[in-house]
Amino acid sequence: MTTTPQTLTTDDCEKLLAALLNRRGYQATKEKAVRNYCMALLMLDAGLRVGEVVQLRSRHLYFNCQPVSSIIIAAEIAKNKTERRVPFSQRLFEALNNHAQVNGAFDNLFNDKFVFYKRPNYEPLTTRQVERIVRKAAISSLGRPIHPHVLRHTFASRLMRTTNARIVQELLGHKHLSSTQIYTHPNQDDLKNAIQSLDRNHSNNDVTEARSTRTADIANGTDTTNANRDMR
Repeated sequence: MTTTPQTLTTDDCEKLLAALLNRRGYQATKEKAVRNYCMALLMLDAGLRVGEVVQLRSRHLYFNCQPVSSIIIAAEIAKNKTERRVPFSQRLFEALNNHAQVNGAFDNLFNDKFVFYKRPNYEPLTTRQVERIVRKAAISSLGRPIHPHVLRHTFASRLMRTTNARIVQELLGHKHLSSTQIYTHPNQDDLKNAIQSLDRNHSNNDVTEARSTRTADIANGTDTTNANRDMR
């Protein structure tokens, strides 16, 4: 039995990103905050797996001292060993540029270092470390822990509401369409929007009914609205 993947609402995403970017004014903390925010957006806005994020090198994200407009997930770091290309959103492009400015990613272009590392030895972050970063930010901002894969699931679910499954399959790097079709299930945003549309329909129906009733009263000569106003 296929289960619906856990996803975040739009409000949840904003809260989580704000928590990751909270740097409290300290330079070392600022560097980590910008790094962590950038990693989260690569999963939330580009659908990368956490295992792909930690393997990214400078050549994957930057060219000629600028962020690239789309990323090619090389076969050697992709889970299914199949290359794919994913365009970047504007906020992800800006986050990558900010990360380069704050953490010196442009300086690493010639030696092609890992983009997301820990100091002082510049070793790449592990998937477990990224999991702890996202978990801590989620607990502080959402009151519950989440796994980084939830960000990728959220990316996929949002796309399924705006484009077809084949495109989502390509962006996620799924071998089989059946793996992508789990995202056709409604998420919390879908359920909330459905109820809100129901409320709007009720409100519109009430207004229409009121107008129809008054029109009928006027036609029958029984409308007392203006008469009552004249008596005040």
